[in-house]
Amino acid sequence: MAMQPVSTLLRERDVDGGGEPHAKTRDDWRKAKELEEARKAGTAPAAVDEEGKDINPHIPQYIASAPWYFGSRGPTLKHQRVQPETLPSYSGITEWYKRGVDVNKIATKYRKGACENCGALTHKRKDCLERPRKIGAKYSGAMIAPDEHVQPNLNLDFDGKRDRWNGYDPSEHHRVIEEYEKIEEAKRQLKGERLRKDMLEGKITKVCFPSCEILTLSSEGTIVFVFCTQDDIDEEEDEDKYVDDVDMPGTKVDSKQRITVRNLRIREDTAKYLRNLDPNSAYYDPKTRSMRDNPYVNTGKNAEEADYSGENFVRFTGDTQSHAKAQLFAWEASNRGVDVHVLAEPTKLELLKSEYEKKKDEFKTKVKQSILDQYGGEEHLDAPPKSLLLAQSEDYVEYSRHGKIVKGQEKEVIRSQYEEDVFINNHTTVWGSYWKDGQWGYKCCHSFVKNSYCTGSKGRALEGSSEVLALGSVASSTHGNTDPKKENTKGKEGKKQEQKKKKNRKKKDDQEDSNSDTSDSDTSDSSSSDSSSSDSEDEEAIKKKKLEQALIREEMMQAQADNLLSMEERKRPYNSMYEAKAPTEEELEAYFMKRKRAEDPMADFCK
Repeated sequence: MAMQPVSTLLRERDVDGGGEPHAKTRDDWRKAKELEEARKAGTAPAAVDEEGKDINPHIPQYIASAPWYFGSRGPTLKHQRVQPETLPSYSGITEWYKRGVDVNKIATKYRKGACENCGALTHKRKDCLERPRKIGAKYSGAMIAPDEHVQPNLNLDFDGKRDRWNGYDPSEHHRVIEEYEKIEEAKRQLKGERLRKDMLEGKITKVCFPSCEILTLSSEGTIVFVFCTQDDIDEEEDEDKYVDDVDMPGTKVDSKQRITVRNLRIREDTAKYLRNLDPNSAYYDPKTRSMRDNPYVNTGKNAEEADYSGENFVRFTGDTQSHAKAQLFAWEASNRGVDVHVLAEPTKLELLKSEYEKKKDEFKTKVKQSILDQYGGEEHLDAPPKSLLLAQSEDYVEYSRHGKIVKGQEKEVIRSQYEEDVFINNHTTVWGSYWKDGQWGYKCCHSFVKNSYCTGSKGRALEGSSEVLALGSVASSTHGNTDPKKENTKGKEGKKQEQKKKKNRKKKDDQEDSNSDTSDSDTSDSSSSDSSSSDSEDEEAIKKKKLEQALIREEMMQAQADNLLSMEERKRPYNSMYEAKAPTEEELEAYFMKRKRAEDPMADFCK
């Protein structure tokens, strides 16, 4: 049982009828435990605090139980919440420092401790802002200044410290409104006086005022006021929509005539920055919401086919340039005293422009003809171009800051120091365009002989015949074997075979001389058997020798492969000129003899 103060115990005893507090029995503890388990299981209703809110039964007891000094009368969680007395109190939104002085209480005589200069009680003489008097209020006792307000100690919260309009009096804005109303009234009066003066002089016969009145001048010279309709006023106000008096770009612009165009888009349209997600594509300016370049410039899509090709495409295509030129012509004409507007009078502007262009061309031709008549030299104007006379040409190419061509044609780039796509001997393809069986050739005729004459489709048709194969073998023996080492080895082997044949012939002659008494049949049989046995022995010796050479080459290749594998990967050489050909029988046998068999348990003991 939690300890409670004596006052609480006495109060409970009085409420219960004067009985002593009883200790909980075993049954009471068991019932409380069962009730707690039932509340956790959800079969019994949760405990309710003094405010009628349910208490979560899964909250631990050391959190839910209130201390004895809290004075709780039942289950509660108030002791876990922020107490009201600990919350900081902030100043209200209407509280602010008082300005000025307190004129409600004005002293009539000097008070002790007040300012010796002005007599105010809220500051001293050294802090007084009033002009120093010849005789201070302390000695004169007259003209006592009112006291300043005692400023409150404001405790502002986070928003109150950063409020721009904190302490602003809305009644001060009425003075601004009244000032502008006076200005507008003065403008209306000046405008009315000017219109009346113009009507009396006969310049204007009808005009609309904002008060829906029409000033007309009668035949007798008197002014008649007539109420007009709203349509008449709207017609007069429509004239103000056109910006006639706006100066040229780059000059001064009146703030009252400035036009603001918001570059907004419909929400269903695709945003400009989502058309091409490549970061190197057209630049999008988020401040002005503009993308001047074409976002599909590197995607292969034409500008005419795309639904959006940048603002520069819209600005410099179609009738945009002609409209800009017409606007420029209207501005220049208005500066020279011609009253014309590009939107209000487009037909008049077009006629003036065409007439101006016609007179301009006539003036240029007239000046040119006068110079030719005076100085001559008309025959030099009909001369051929300089590219034909001097065998030279000047190509003007203009690039953008990104390196792209804006104007002119780019000079063709030479991609190699050798001549490309040069066909010789009636060939339509170059040497090396065809590959078969480890040999290069021409694709047009399937010929493997370099600098040969092209046979066209007939050469391709006869590619598999015996004649072509024979020619190919001859050509390969003459032109294809470009390796001098192979030619030397083949020549040496042929010489050795010829020497062996000569020795065999000498042996045969010796045997024939020694065995001259034998019969012709016996001699013929023996000579044939000797020749066949000698030929087989020669072939076996050649094969054995080739096998030994293949084994030596295989060992060298394996040693070279192990050396490359032991090197660092970045330092390995690049074999770009490796010869690709089918291996011979001796090379295959040498490979199988020298092949490492990892599955053989005795492989480590063999050399």
